[in-house]
Amino acid sequence: MKLTRKMVLSRAKASELESVRKLNCWGSRLTDISICRSLPSIEVITFSANSISSLEPMSHCLNLSELYLRKNSVPSLDQLFYLKDLPRLKVLWLAENPCCGPDPRHYRMTVLRNLPSLQKLDNQTVTEEELSQALIEGKEITAAPARQTSENGHPELSCELNTIESSTDMESDLLDDSMEETNKIREQLGMKPLPRDRFPSSPSASISSQKKRNNILNAVLLLLKELDTKGLEVVQQTASRRLQALRKLELPEER
Repeated sequence: MKLTRKMVLSRAKASELESVRKLNCWGSRLTDISICRSLPSIEVITFSANSISSLEPMSHCLNLSELYLRKNSVPSLDQLFYLKDLPRLKVLWLAENPCCGPDPRHYRMTVLRNLPSLQKLDNQTVTEEELSQALIEGKEITAAPARQTSENGHPELSCELNTIESSTDMESDLLDDSMEETNKIREQLGMKPLPRDRFPSSPSASISSQKKRNNILNAVLLLLKELDTKGLEVVQQTASRRLQALRKLELPEER
């Protein structure tokens, strides 16, 4: 499940993402938390008991001080790379993730070596002795994990398509919010609610549509640069069939 703008505002009882300071989504079956990139003021996040695997979106939460991620799907301690530049992070609960591995000592030392500003890890106070020992026993994470790729193995394309999906979801959330408010007013006035297909689109809809087309085109062009002759032939054949189908739809019916 993807964490959406509407879900965040509802859980945080806020009117805009920029004002959200605390967010509790415990046990919400979340896998995609990319919306965190749009939470600049967030201070406390509770994502325990979900299915989150990437911590990259939280690298944008520079005011984050407490992060609860117990019982998720974080695969590797390399994900700590995304938390290293969070200056205010003091509390982290990461236990019961695959990244913890079979050696709890190695896990704790590695976390503390990379996040020495932590005051509490997995509900246990961090000591000065542990921090000193972590410099010896812990593994330093110096690079981000390998980027997630698309089914065709192209990270740039995967990233671009994720951006397109996020933009589309936000437009949909905004439209839903506007519909809800409008229909509340109509109900108070004794009028029937408007169905979705009759509700006017937002002013930015045409702009968003154009931006989406441009993003898709850029993603395809990036992909073409990496394909070999065989791959380009497949794309050419697919594009040709697609063009033929579209042209048939555009032809006027015979009388």
